[in-house]
Amino acid sequence: MSNSLGTPRDRWDVCASDIARRTHNPIRAIVENIVVEPNPNKKLIALSIGDPTTFGNLKPPREVIEALQQSVASFEFNGYAPSTGHQIAREAVAEYCSTENLEVEAKDVILCSGCSCALDLCITVLAKEGQNILIPRPGFSLYRTLAVGLGVGVRAYNLLPDFGWEIDLDHLASLVDERTAAIIVNNPSNPCGSVYSRHHLLDIIDVAAKYHVPIIADEIYEHMIRNGLQSLSQRIIGSSTIIQGALPGILKNTPQRFFDDVTKLLYNHSITTFNLIKEIPGLKPIMPDGAMYMMVHIDLESFPEFNTEVDFVERLLMEESVFCLPGGCFDLPSYIRLVITVPVEMQEEACKRIRDFCYRHHCKTQNLIRNSIEGVEIPY
Repeated sequence: MSNSLGTPRDRWDVCASDIARRTHNPIRAIVENIVVEPNPNKKLIALSIGDPTTFGNLKPPREVIEALQQSVASFEFNGYAPSTGHQIAREAVAEYCSTENLEVEAKDVILCSGCSCALDLCITVLAKEGQNILIPRPGFSLYRTLAVGLGVGVRAYNLLPDFGWEIDLDHLASLVDERTAAIIVNNPSNPCGSVYSRHHLLDIIDVAAKYHVPIIADEIYEHMIRNGLQSLSQRIIGSSTIIQGALPGILKNTPQRFFDDVTKLLYNHSITTFNLIKEIPGLKPIMPDGAMYMMVHIDLESFPEFNTEVDFVERLLMEESVFCLPGGCFDLPSYIRLVITVPVEMQEEACKRIRDFCYRHHCKTQNLIRNSIEGVEIPY
């Protein structure tokens, strides 16, 4: 009689899955290796956290809070939802996303638990193990993390800092082969804060159409656009069941002034930060048009004490208690990313500390200080 339970094991053999072993987060890998402590005499200012709720200065409008309260009080959305989302929420999203030239139906909408979940689903459904996707450089590190975990190859196309971080279309096209499953386009961009013109978006679409490669459009920051430029495609909204119950009210009743106020605040903060940083020797900020980030180039030759931008970030944290993310987190060495959602007084203080730090370590200002000290006559 055969043993239906199979051959007994003589030891435990519990191993991590291939996905778990392949998964790697560049931001975590870099940041967790920064072991220096902030200056205890200065309050920490974190320009690293891409969370607009962190400092309490960007609050949701009253209409959103009321819609959530009504959803909770109805007891209609506190259980399991269909895997694609409640019909009423999908219909609300479809109506919200429809335009004069494009009608979106509820069946076109799948509700996800935030943009990261939506990206995971898109990559999973489009790309098989052994295929590849194209992602921006610099770009959000999660694209690589999700793809590599699935056994999908990653090829990074260059963005051009001197042209508003537009895509290098020739480089993009050169990366496409028969195993390319998708192109991820992030607009507005994290970490660059760039917003593409309609003309550039059409050029991107032309490349994708020429090679018959679908686009995954990550437009999570679409309402953080300073100049009113248009999005590339439809939006996908998050999927908590309570949120789904509130979605119709949120999408219908959130006033335009809320988006206008956030846009104005981010614009003013970006202007303030840009004007302060551009005066600092050795740093070159690139003015963003959207999202909530600014990239700043570090002329490392002007800071001979630092071999990489990570060295710069560590010493800045240690001496001035200002923390920024190194560009290596986004596959772009020699840059740092600043978050511009912090309250303006903190932003100005952070820029002042960065200025003081750079004046101490910049080779030319170091020489000026040294020469001024050496030129002083000491009386006897």
